[in-house]
Amino acid sequence: EGRLVLCDALTWAQHSYKPDTIIDLATLTGAMIVALGHEYAGLFSNDDMLAEQLTAAGQKAGDPLWRFPLGEAYDKLLDSPIADIKNIGGRFAGSITAAQFIKRFVEDGVKWAHLDIAGMVWAEKPGAVWDRGATGYGVRLLDRFIADTLEG
Repeated sequence: EGRLVLCDALTWAQHSYKPDTIIDLATLTGAMIVALGHEYAGLFSNDDMLAEQLTAAGQKAGDPLWRFPLGEAYDKLLDSPIADIKNIGGRFAGSITAAQFIKRFVEDGVKWAHLDIAGMVWAEKPGAVWDRGATGYGVRLLDRFIADTLEG
């Protein structure tokens, strides 16, 4: 299960490197393709400024993002009567509950963004910045984000 491996990686990175910010990208849910098709990747974040910076970088780079909500109501969909937590929330809000699950593994004080890029990694027709086939989605976005926020 991809989200379990992703949570292990997030935990390891936080314990090993003590980052201020973590950005993860994953082709996590088919529900993201249902929600946004192949036009945007989904963005989830616990920090408004980080979300705004990533959205701006994506717009400049041609890797568009659409922000989704996180919140306690969605978190409750992960409650389990027999375990500490479920890793899937059921039929509704699949991409949101997946992000809520991942968020539980982000330490307090760490700025975090999750990009669900499921609908953006392959193109049947050329787009603004990619040809048909593998798109390389996220590489341009992260390069622009780093240039704008860390180098500029």
